Amino acid sequence: MLRQFWRIGKLYWLSPQKWKAIALLFLLLCLSLIGTVVTVVLSVFLGELESSLAVVDSNRFLQAVVVFLGILLIGVPILALKTYVQAQLSLSWRQWLTTYFLNQYLHQRNFYDLTTTADIDNPDQRIAEDIQNFTQQSLYFAVVLSDSILQLIGFSGVLWRIAPALMVFLIIYAVFGTTVTTIVFGKALVGINFEQLKREADLRYGLIRVRDHAEAIAFYQGQAVESQEIWQRFLRVVSNFTHLIRWQLGLDLFQNSYQYITFLLPTFILAPRILAGELELGVSAQAGVAFRSILIALGLIVSQFEQLSNLAAAVTRLDELQHRIWELENPTHLHQEQTVVLSRIENSGISFQNVTLHTPDYQKILVKDLSFAVSPGESLLITGKSGVGKTSVLRALAGLWQSGTGTITYPERSGLFLPQRPYMILGSLREQLLYPQANPNISEDQLWQVLQQVNLTDLVARFDGLDSIADWSRVLSIGEQQRLAFARLLLQSPQYAILDEATSALDETNQTLLYQQLQKTHITYISVGHRSSLRSFHHWILELSSSGTCVQQSP
Repeated sequence: MLRQFWRIGKLYWLSPQKWKAIALLFLLLCLSLIGTVVTVVLSVFLGELESSLAVVDSNRFLQAVVVFLGILLIGVPILALKTYVQAQLSLSWRQWLTTYFLNQYLHQRNFYDLTTTADIDNPDQRIAEDIQNFTQQSLYFAVVLSDSILQLIGFSGVLWRIAPALMVFLIIYAVFGTTVTTIVFGKALVGINFEQLKREADLRYGLIRVRDHAEAIAFYQGQAVESQEIWQRFLRVVSNFTHLIRWQLGLDLFQNSYQYITFLLPTFILAPRILAGELELGVSAQAGVAFRSILIALGLIVSQFEQLSNLAAAVTRLDELQHRIWELENPTHLHQEQTVVLSRIENSGISFQNVTLHTPDYQKILVKDLSFAVSPGESLLITGKSGVGKTSVLRALAGLWQSGTGTITYPERSGLFLPQRPYMILGSLREQLLYPQANPNISEDQLWQVLQQVNLTDLVARFDGLDSIADWSRVLSIGEQQRLAFARLLLQSPQYAILDEATSALDETNQTLLYQQLQKTHITYISVGHRSSLRSFHHWILELSSSGTCVQQSP
């Protein structure tokens, strides 16, 4: 775990922001030192208060009260400032680390590649929650460890001065408690907490899917099935949590008995000397505070083990995510069977040269020895029965599909992909049209003109202007979304476009309108579709068969 912690922790503490972070950490440690001094002095004068009452000395009592209140007046603001600085440093660390992981997650197509493997579950939770847990808990334990060391130094002198035998007993007691906690509860609780995070994330993902696909589920009247699925996910959460609280029960029983007995031990050990008149009564209070403070310092693992197990689980999940992203960006380090990937070369046209596409596990061939070429300005229609690999060909061209052999050439400029169900972003109608590359040089007149070209001018009136914001994936029909996607294509005017049944929800009239507008451009495009009416809008037709073969022909 320490190696994992270092791999994640060094990202921030060795970053360009390290000097600001180190300065805040130094200030935090200074405040921790002052707070420890205040605590030690308070414990001394707490004993002085009890001793003055025991000997009925009013002057001594008043002096102790004045000093005690004076120390409080200084100590309270310092402790509050310490909490504030700790929160600020934790927030800064979380902000930087979240930015780092988001950049890695969204770099190239890592977010997509992570969805094709089952070894990394719920990357969203790892970025949103595990980073928060990691930064807050790490800093918390750093401060607690610092406080423990300082208190150990400060109170050791107090306790040794009162009773050396009590100090020796305390060390043996702390070592015993730490050993029992680590051996008996250590590995089990870390593993259970790791599994709990995973199952909680799976439950949340199931609920999000119901929200995102509410209309489809309602049409199918599939609420009973969804309810059963979510209930099963919840039962898995409950089952693991039941296991967790049973272990926590054992840990709590040990922790409570381990800690509460310390309220009696110092007084019990010192009682003979106090009763013999060798020590004042207030010494018992001083020894009690010192004993418990040193025990907390020495028994840090015992008292904070539940939080440590949560931190260990978060560190492991973040380290797994970082390592998996690194593997995606360094494919030569993967197993040999995974390094056989398609070769991609930038060129002016689009071509497949002896391309064979496999399923990701390389157990089945989808398309065998495919070769074709589409010159700049030309178009290609890919047809065939469902399941013959049409969409896989498009994914390979877009760089999403790596499982296979052969060479693919594609234009240097980026292309645009139009799926059957277009992606609607969270934003205004203007932002929808300009997605994914917002061009500030596109005027409002150009936006209005392209809406006319795709027969969507009524949207401006329906939603009160181009800057209106709505949940577009819900308020627009699939046909309207497909026309909006064509509007993006016409505005962006990329060098090439990939259309995966991009007009399947449209009537023939609107489909003809969109492809006629597309033919007026210089965009090289490849379409997948089943309608025979699409043939007249393409220069070439590629028919794929279930055997993996293909036939390229003129329309």
